[in-house]
Amino acid sequence: MAARRAGFIYSPELEKYSYPPEHPFTTIRAKRTRDILNSMGLLSGNGRSEVAPVPAERIVLKKFHSARYLHALKTAAKGRWAAGALGMGIGTGDCPVFDGLYEYAVLATGGTLIAAKLILSGAADVAFNPSGGFHHAGPERASGFCYINDVALACIILAEQGKRVAYVDVDVHHGDGVAYAFYDRCDVMTISFHENPRMLFPGTGFEDEIGTGRGKGYCVNVPLPVGTYDQAYMKAFEAVALPLITAYNPDVIVFELGADGLAGDPLAHLYLTNNVYVEIINHLLSFKKPILVTGGGGYNVDNTVRAWALAWSIFAGADSDRDTNPAVRQGGLRDRELVVSQPQRETVTPAIEAVIEAVKANVFSFHGC
Repeated sequence: MAARRAGFIYSPELEKYSYPPEHPFTTIRAKRTRDILNSMGLLSGNGRSEVAPVPAERIVLKKFHSARYLHALKTAAKGRWAAGALGMGIGTGDCPVFDGLYEYAVLATGGTLIAAKLILSGAADVAFNPSGGFHHAGPERASGFCYINDVALACIILAEQGKRVAYVDVDVHHGDGVAYAFYDRCDVMTISFHENPRMLFPGTGFEDEIGTGRGKGYCVNVPLPVGTYDQAYMKAFEAVALPLITAYNPDVIVFELGADGLAGDPLAHLYLTNNVYVEIINHLLSFKKPILVTGGGGYNVDNTVRAWALAWSIFAGADSDRDTNPAVRQGGLRDRELVVSQPQRETVTPAIEAVIEAVKANVFSFHGC
């Protein structure tokens, strides 16, 4: 069988930029992921390649963002304030202005658009931009550490080329910017697994948010209770995502791999190990569709980097056997299983089951599930 063609999107140019030191978002995660993979020999050979991003063009950015917003973002990055910039979320605690802000956002977005280009041209079966995944940004709003919504733009470009897109988001925060971008469309199905929005930013993503008009039933939200652990998470994923993706039969899968659902993340309250991402990725690969992957959240940097390196090893075909693959075993990329207490199970299990039933009742009938 031919090796899976996998493109890893990265450039040292991305290292020039950083959020303020006190900010929880750090741009160093992509470099550290790349360093691990390079040391393990997982960026070349067997269909693997490393591809440098190029800055996204303004004409492409305007497919989702308004010219007014892009102007405000660019001028703020130069130390000047356009009218209404703060009202657009620019310069808040979550979305501060820092040196090179606009250049970083445009280059990171360009990485995701290069990944889409690789998918569309047939040059890659999987393309991973760990510097992408800014799923909270709106057409005229910076939000949740996100300034330009690269994943929404990638979905738009894929859809413009006639592709049916399944957008799967496992970041611990609701992928609101992407969900609402396609809320009235049926050519992009959005499926977001996230912590209960009553507990966590952005406060959206309830089971009854299912889209409108032609998009009704194509927006899927799976809010998860505090303390959700691997087995409970996979129960929800397998009960909801797998039948819906099967029924929708997309041409492309776009996968936001935020790692802030991992136990120990300082900004969230789930209890996952990175083994859950292994299971999810294997499920997605089983559909035999091209997959565009981005990073996302993940504020325990060490855990996030290991999770992304592990994810790439699977996408690149280097982890087909966890027990015999020496590179992955010696690299120590997989988490150990976490002990789940009986009270935790008794709290999480009924909540997960209720969410599954609510999602099924709300959206499955639209897809014959």
